[in-house]
Amino acid sequence: MKVLAIESSCDETAAAVIEDGRVPRSSVVASQVDLHAKYGGVVPEVASRQHLRNLVPVITEALAAAALTLDGIDAVAGTKGPGLAGSLLVGYNAAKAIAFGRDLPFIGINHLEGHIYANWLVEGPEPQFPALCLVVSGGHTDLVFMRSHGQYERLGGTRDDAAGEAFDKVGRLLGLPFPGGPHVARAALEGGPTKLHLPRAWMHGTFDFSFSGLKTAALHAVREEQHRVEDLAWEFQEAVVDVLAGKTSRLARELGARNVLVAGGVAANLRLREELQRRCPVPVRIPPPKFCTDNAAMIGAVAGHRLALGERSPLEEDIFTTNNWARV
Repeated sequence: MKVLAIESSCDETAAAVIEDGRVPRSSVVASQVDLHAKYGGVVPEVASRQHLRNLVPVITEALAAAALTLDGIDAVAGTKGPGLAGSLLVGYNAAKAIAFGRDLPFIGINHLEGHIYANWLVEGPEPQFPALCLVVSGGHTDLVFMRSHGQYERLGGTRDDAAGEAFDKVGRLLGLPFPGGPHVARAALEGGPTKLHLPRAWMHGTFDFSFSGLKTAALHAVREEQHRVEDLAWEFQEAVVDVLAGKTSRLARELGARNVLVAGGVAANLRLREELQRRCPVPVRIPPPKFCTDNAAMIGAVAGHRLALGERSPLEEDIFTTNNWARV
């Protein structure tokens, strides 16, 4: 089954052709990073208008790269949410229109479930169940227990800032370019341990996270003007990674998970990858960086598996219809 997938939840316009939920025949992403950099963050109205400009060229390129036309597509998938409403509407409605016009099956996919299924785009054996999923991105930080395809239980999540959001905000405090996360990681490579120690919010007794206090502590450290940017970046990154890797490894051990699946943009962070691999008691699967950040290939991976189970989405559904993907 060849699925044309479209993703437009934030500021990347993406399309991909995925075969049988595992094989990326193509994956095209048009980034808006340069467009939003002058604002220091994503401007929703600007993003949605740029999606309108990018969408047809991106879909055309994805089909060409897969050596296909719409005649060779078996189904269409679109990101349903969560995300920016204006951005989601562009890609989701385009996907529905293609499905309607070509009389093809259509399915709406949750963006976070897509991040998890990026692990099915990795060559080699499929992930083994049960699996513990760490979803860590700019808008989300969640620990989800996955018993099988489509069977999830959310066991913990952030109570305030997501890890990626904290990275971006601290990057701004340090005077680093947008988006802050990758630049904090690069600066940390030139830093190291000093007398500075930023707090770790362990939230004992739960598998929840909190990064707002860490962000505030970083702000105070910046205002002291006693530390190099590189050392501040190093300590901040260590604090985030310590908690993420520590809680994930402990929960994987308690649950008897067979795999740990890492998902989301922050999964591209090399320090997080190293610590998860070192601490977790079971194999850790992490997609290549191109499938960690927002892309349509991951949406097509979920769609392939859900369509194979006979699932379809009514074309009258919109992005505001409840999509309770993390269900038991």
